Formats: sequence, structure tokens, C-alpha cells
Amino acid sequence: MVEKDPELTPTDSNDKSAGILVRVLNRVERVGNKLPDPAVLFLIGMVATWILSGLLSRNTFTEIDPRTGNPLEVVNLLSLTYFAKFLSEMVKEFVEFPPLGVVLVALLGVGVAEHSGFINACLKSLLKLTPKKLLTPMLLLVAIVSHTAADAGYVLVIPIGGVIFYAAGRHPLAGIAAAFAGVSGGFSANFIPSGIDPLLSGITQPAAMLIDAERAVNPLCNILFTGISSVLIIAVGWFLTDVIVEPRLRGTKVDGDPEEMPQMEALSRRDKIGMWCGLATILIAVLLLVCWALPANSALRAEDGSLTSYRPPAPLMHAIVPLIFLLFVLPGVVHGFVSGKFKSHRAVIKGMTHSMETMGYYLVLVFFAALFIAAFRDSNIGVLIAIKGATFLRESGAPPAVTIVGVILLVAMVNLLVGSASAKWAMLAPIFVPMLMLVGLSPELTQAAYRVGDSCTNIITPMMPYFPLVVVFCQRYVKDTGIGTVTAMMLPYSVVLLVTWSLFLLAYWLLGFPLGLQAPYTYVPAGG
Repeated sequence: MVEKDPELTPTDSNDKSAGILVRVLNRVERVGNKLPDPAVLFLIGMVATWILSGLLSRNTFTEIDPRTGNPLEVVNLLSLTYFAKFLSEMVKEFVEFPPLGVVLVALLGVGVAEHSGFINACLKSLLKLTPKKLLTPMLLLVAIVSHTAADAGYVLVIPIGGVIFYAAGRHPLAGIAAAFAGVSGGFSANFIPSGIDPLLSGITQPAAMLIDAERAVNPLCNILFTGISSVLIIAVGWFLTDVIVEPRLRGTKVDGDPEEMPQMEALSRRDKIGMWCGLATILIAVLLLVCWALPANSALRAEDGSLTSYRPPAPLMHAIVPLIFLLFVLPGVVHGFVSGKFKSHRAVIKGMTHSMETMGYYLVLVFFAALFIAAFRDSNIGVLIAIKGATFLRESGAPPAVTIVGVILLVAMVNLLVGSASAKWAMLAPIFVPMLMLVGLSPELTQAAYRVGDSCTNIITPMMPYFPLVVVFCQRYVKDTGIGTVTAMMLPYSVVLLVTWSLFLLAYWLLGFPLGLQAPYTYVPAGG
């Protein structure tokens, strides 16, 4: 156990409550450890879909297929005809899985910016210039912005949080907790477009097409909601860190080896010049993009003159991922050569290569996820579940707000066992999206609800891939830190974020604020 000062030792009742909590979390950890790998879960799901389709195909259903207007039929995937189709289209289903190219292209640019030291230099400079009183909100802001650089926040911002709090005379674990809350608890909050936006919409769209083949989902359909949510995450995280978490940690002694504790290394003169040159490159690139997009006859506009339309297609909207790539790779290259980190073009390629080396597991996961989703689509089981679920919701008379809260809570619970955001959404979207479309709720609203539920419990589940890394970061300062210590430290963030963010989504919806680009709250069939 972590040593505490006697006067700060909790009461027996609190000890009992903490003991119950630890036992519950330990059980969650044990159950999660017994689950197969997410890739294997998709394989099991695919085989189960095949078997179920064979059984259900013998039945006649009275439900009407909203795509054809005819009675719904479940397709038997155990037939030799389908198996021949499955083998012939296996490669196509894999390489055309919507989020695959999105992630790989975006991470090529992020890899260059990270390998050059540009991201690290920006984060350190921003935090070092922050007054002590504003350290917590600035750390949370940096943690949220770090989502733009994929998972860089986990390996850069979280340890830096401990360093700057310790350097400022504050408890380092409080800095790690605040950074972890911003990076992972507020994972879906960001006012800057990032790879997660087109990744999720790429899963949402085929799920929506189970009901409406013409339904398009804009990659930035949640950008306004997630942007304003950033303010909520910062406010809640600031209050919890300074008022609840850090005061509780005052009795936890910092007993790590001073020589092994990470230090905030000062940036060299060349690093600073490289950083400013990189930032100037971003500014110039954005200005050039604006100048290109402004004219009424710009090639970035759709046929109707819109810049934000996804259907009819505006090239600007379809170029979101390449733009993310360029806005990372350009400043990364400039910073790398100016700072001296890059000596030749080979260093740029090395940065891209290193980022791709980390994607091996993701490629395996995507392979099985793509095949599972294809089976779910071809069998019509997803549509059947959606129609029956929608019928249940209508007959229950549950208000739409209750349905959305139910989605958030269910996702939050699933998140305790399955850590990958894309893996969870790939499993849940084919069920939730069409089901809620049939009761009049848009795919964009369903996706927003998913993002809230997916974020809030990240920080209390050992199933989250980076959770053990956070434990290691804490152990540098407090040697006896364990999973239970980190979970207890992060639990206030998780609970409060789940409640406040859910209420925030409902209020946001009630007030009619736009979720993002081309993102209605309701779904009306094309002919309805």
C-alpha cells in the first residue's frame, strides 16, 4: 500500500468502501483478462453470424426491409454460393474497410512530426510558459489537443504532466492524473479535426447504409459538439484535480529515486528555432488553403458551391485526412532539418516507417473486423435486430433522451472490457445506428453518444492498452503505485465526466446547437 501521513488516513468506513471498489475492479480486470483478444472476438462474431444466418434463413419474417419495401429475408451465409463470394471478396473487404486508409495516412504525417521532435517541443514550450495558477487547465488543454497526434498524448503529455507538477512544487501524481483525464477521459473532446473523426464516421456510414443506401456521414459531423465539449472537460478536470484529487494525494509520499525521476529537459536554441519555423509553416499552409477555398469557383467546392457538403461531394471534405497528413508532415520536416534532428530525407522516411511499425496489431484487428462487418451486412441480421429493437423502443414509449443515455451507459460498460475505440464501434455501430435511425434518431447523434460513453471509462479500466504505462509513470514518483491506486485516483474523473458529459449532450441537443457539419439530430427517410 502507498504510505500516507497518519492524519490523512481514511476512516474505517472509507476503507471498507475502497475495499469493495478494489474488489469490483479486480473482478472486472479478471473477466477482461479472460476475454479473447478483440481480433479473435471479431472472428468469433463472424462465425456466429454465419451459423445464426443459417438458422434464421429458414424463418419467414413479417418485418419490412426499409431499403426495398419488401418483407425482410435473412441470407444463409453457410451456403457454398456465399462461401465462394466470401473467398473472392476477402481481400477487397479488407483493403476497402473505411477507417483503414484514414488511420494509415494520418499516422504517416504524425510519425514525421513526432520523430522530428516538433510535437514534443510544442508541448514543452506551451506548458513551460504557463503560470502556476493555470497549470492544470493548460495541461488539460494540451492533453486534449494531443488527440490530433493520435496516441502521442499517452507517451508525451502524461509523463510531462508529472514532471511539470513536480517542478512546480505540486504532487506529481496529480499532474499525471490531470493529463490522463484529458488525454483518455476526454478522448472524444477536441476542437481540431483529427484522425478519430473520419475513422468513426467511416464505420458509422456503412452502418447507416444498412437502412439507407444513400445516407452519407460527414467526417466532421461531430466537430462542433466535441469542440465545445473541450471546455467542459477542462472545467471539470480543473475542478476535480485542484479540489478533490490533489488534496487527497497530499498524504501520499513521493518516495521515488530522484535520479530516476524524469526531468523537463530544456529545449536547445536550434529546437526553439525549429519549432517556430514549423509553426510558421503550418500558418502558411493554412493561409494557402483558405486562399484556395475562398473563390466561388474553387476546385475545393461541391457543384452547388458548398465547402462542407459530403454529398454532393465537396473535395475539401474528402481531403480531411490528406490535410491532416500535410499539416503534420510539413512542420515536422521543417523542424527536423532546422533543429538538426534530420540530416537527410532518410530521417523523414524513418519517422513514417516507425509510425507504421506500431500499426501491425491494428492491421490484424481491421482484417477480422472488416470480415465480421461484411458478414453482418450480407446476412441482413443487423437490419433484423435494428427493426426489432426499434419496435421495442417504440412500444416501450421511452423518450429519445432516455434511449441516448442508455446507449452512453451501455458503451461505458462495454468499454471496461474492450479498450479499442474503433473495435467497439465496429461491433456496436451495425446495431445501434440502424436501430436508432428507425426510431428517428440520426447516425450523427448516435455516434456522438458513443463518443461520450467510450471516453469516460477509459481511465478506470486496465483493459485500456495504455493503462499499465500510466501505472509505470506513477511508480517513478511513488514506488508502490499499483492498478488499484491509479483506478482510485481516476475514479472521480470517470464518474463526474460520465454524468456531466451525458447531461451536456442532452442540453446541447435540447438547445438545438449543431453537432457538426451536415449533422441533423433526426433521421427522416428519403421518401418520408
